[in-house]
Amino acid sequence: MAKKDVPPRWDRKMQQRLARGEAAALGELYDRFASLVHGLAHRVLGDERAADGITREVFVHVWEHPDTYDPKQGPLRTWVATLTHRLAVQRLRATETAALAREGSGTPEELEHKVRRASVAARADYIVQSMPVPLRSALERAYFQRRDYRQTATDLGITEDEARRRLRLGLQLLSTAHESEAPGAPRGYGGAV
Repeated sequence: MAKKDVPPRWDRKMQQRLARGEAAALGELYDRFASLVHGLAHRVLGDERAADGITREVFVHVWEHPDTYDPKQGPLRTWVATLTHRLAVQRLRATETAALAREGSGTPEELEHKVRRASVAARADYIVQSMPVPLRSALERAYFQRRDYRQTATDLGITEDEARRRLRLGLQLLSTAHESEAPGAPRGYGGAV
């Protein structure tokens, strides 16, 4: 295995500790990933209580099935995000399908459009959260503060060329949110919606 394909040591150790049933390992994992899990679930479902439920489901699954994580497929963070995304999309489909059957308003096509839109938004959030800080900082200034590349360069103390490069790369990464894979998932994790 090439050096860059080796998963981080923390990921491998965490999986081993979870497999041994170390409750402290679950606590560490929760501390590290709970905000990511809850944020992705909330982004898909748009409901705080439902996001809380998905967060519990994700960590219960990780606790009960740590062997389903394959370090060769990618980082533990990506696996947790993919699991969250899959469970949240399943919950959204079930909830919306029940509402469709109960109320009779809407169509299955509208349901799929809503699921797709929520899924893309969650992937975009994950991509932004996973970006290196220099790219994320440039995008945040451009988007939230309505700064152009010159103002961004000044704000960050970098050259205009570097600001353009960071913005271009950040936008290229964000454009991948429309792909049908789960958030940040490498090819082996799947999770298409």
